[in-house]
Amino acid sequence: MNMADDCFKSDGDTRTDEESGDLERPASVPIAPARTITGTILVDWYTTDDPANPQNWSTRKKNFVALQINLYTFAVYTSSSIYVSSIPGVMEHFGVGPTKASLGLGMYVLGYGLGPLLWSPMSEIPLFGRNVPYIATFALYVILCVPTALVDNFGGLLFLRFITGFFGSPCLANGAASMQDMYSQLHIPYAIALWAGAAFLGPALGPLLSGFSVAAEGWRWSLWEVLWIAAPVFVLWLFFLPETSPDTILLYRARRLRRIYSNPNIQSSSEIKQRHLTARAIVFEAVIKPFEIMFLDPAVLFTNVYTALVYGIYYSFFEAFSLVYGQIYSFNLGVTGLAFLVVIVGVLITGSMFFALLRWVVIPGMKKNGPGKQEEVLIPALLASFGAPIGLFLFGWTANSHVNYMASIVGIGIYAGTVYIVILAIFTYIPMSYPPYAASLFASNDFCRSAMAFGAILFSRPMYINLGIGKGSSLLAGLSVLGIIGVWALYFLGERLRRRSKFAVS
Repeated sequence: MNMADDCFKSDGDTRTDEESGDLERPASVPIAPARTITGTILVDWYTTDDPANPQNWSTRKKNFVALQINLYTFAVYTSSSIYVSSIPGVMEHFGVGPTKASLGLGMYVLGYGLGPLLWSPMSEIPLFGRNVPYIATFALYVILCVPTALVDNFGGLLFLRFITGFFGSPCLANGAASMQDMYSQLHIPYAIALWAGAAFLGPALGPLLSGFSVAAEGWRWSLWEVLWIAAPVFVLWLFFLPETSPDTILLYRARRLRRIYSNPNIQSSSEIKQRHLTARAIVFEAVIKPFEIMFLDPAVLFTNVYTALVYGIYYSFFEAFSLVYGQIYSFNLGVTGLAFLVVIVGVLITGSMFFALLRWVVIPGMKKNGPGKQEEVLIPALLASFGAPIGLFLFGWTANSHVNYMASIVGIGIYAGTVYIVILAIFTYIPMSYPPYAASLFASNDFCRSAMAFGAILFSRPMYINLGIGKGSSLLAGLSVLGIIGVWALYFLGERLRRRSKFAVS
């Protein structure tokens, strides 16, 4: 064996004795480096259980990295709705109406919808990996929190809210990709569930975190809270977040080995692919490919439309709650924020049921019989899809002064808990069916969700005022019924659609 072969035995990585917890792996098997006809030696993992491979990290390390990404996701999402409590103060300070003041929320949401169209494809380029887009944008996010809290003109406030949302957005699509880097097929649903939970609960907790403090300290207080939430997470990242992209890790390994052995023929496959990337190809993958797939694949189109509707309805609650609990039930700003706690309760209840299903039914079945057809991940969504219209009808028609406020609260809890399960099923189904395009699909899905949420922030208040809470909620519930049809159709027809799709993997 020559020196080039020897160099692939070790480059400083140390084998951990801790089990990864994903599967009982067989004995370690060496992986021989491949050679191309041009004499290039392709860098690969040294063994099947190479500890540098994120799939082989210990359970403790995987969970710590996942926790950091979830904290980041929670911070960015919470910072959207934390502004809601400041809307009355913004109206008074800048002399604008409620719709214009709500743009402080809407522009942030629009920014984090556009950002992933750039950051997600960038994270798939091995030269950048996950961490360059993560850390560079999050650093700018934290810095921009300061002028956002100090700005004294309305246009500047809206611009800064938009740009902070834009720079905070990599977590919205790349978070799922980071989880896939680390976790096996058996355990990725757990990771996706916790990541999606951080994204789903963040907006619900925002008004609660700022409601009482804004009433006491003024409208700028919520914007300072964004900094206080994000800065500690960034410091944690700066010191403890490792790279999770396998292509990027192997690229770094190839560079290190070339330097050690002065052999320019040692390269990673990702470096070779990267040489052929052009600006046109990157733009195509970033902007065109996600929407090409969406419009040419009915399954992807449905999932994007459905999740967009769910998020639009979710963000309409920020207007509905002020009308229902602020005006009908005369809650003050802080107590109105407490109403969002029911979202947490709903998600915890259904999330616990989802975890129990994974632990005692799904994973044992996969270990015994192997993976079933991909549409099986949609089974929890079949029943849960009925919860959206039920919860909305209950909320809308019990929201009056003659009915105890708890009835409408229960309706919101039913809606939040059940749509969380549907979204989990969809977020698990998409990367399984379209793995080569997972990052792009999450980016397009996030854009659709954020665009709908932005629209809902603007139209929901006039809708509820003109139609009333009952009729307005009934309209949204009626649209949610279409989601039931879509989920069931995707379950029964998904396999047939995948066979006909040039993008899906059967």
